[in-house]
Amino acid sequence: MIYFWIALGGALGSVARFACSEWVQSRWSAFPWGTLLVNVVGSLIIGVLAGMTESGRLSVSINLRQFLMIGVLGGFTTFSSFSLQTLMLARSGAMLMAALNVLVSVGLCLFAAWLGMVIVLALGRA
Repeated sequence: MIYFWIALGGALGSVARFACSEWVQSRWSAFPWGTLLVNVVGSLIIGVLAGMTESGRLSVSINLRQFLMIGVLGGFTTFSSFSLQTLMLARSGAMLMAALNVLVSVGLCLFAAWLGMVIVLALGRA
């Protein structure tokens, strides 16, 4: 049943991401402000939720936590999960691993996006 709730949360988060990003982008289009906004907001929200649940300030079931953090925020932006995981590495003293996570994640994601575009362009010419 948890898969259903995560999927539902993911759908809600994805629609929210699209709506927020499109609204912002329609007003300021020179820079990807919409994407930046959802990434920063998602990272802020996941940090708040993680901090509140870890400290005991907010008591929620594991299912609700997964619905919100994996589903909704994962759909809203996977950048929030990346940010939280990197922060947890740094907080545990694994600064090298945190830095490596940033470099490898950003580097590989940029490379993958570039590669995907190259493949599409190459297929378009064939």
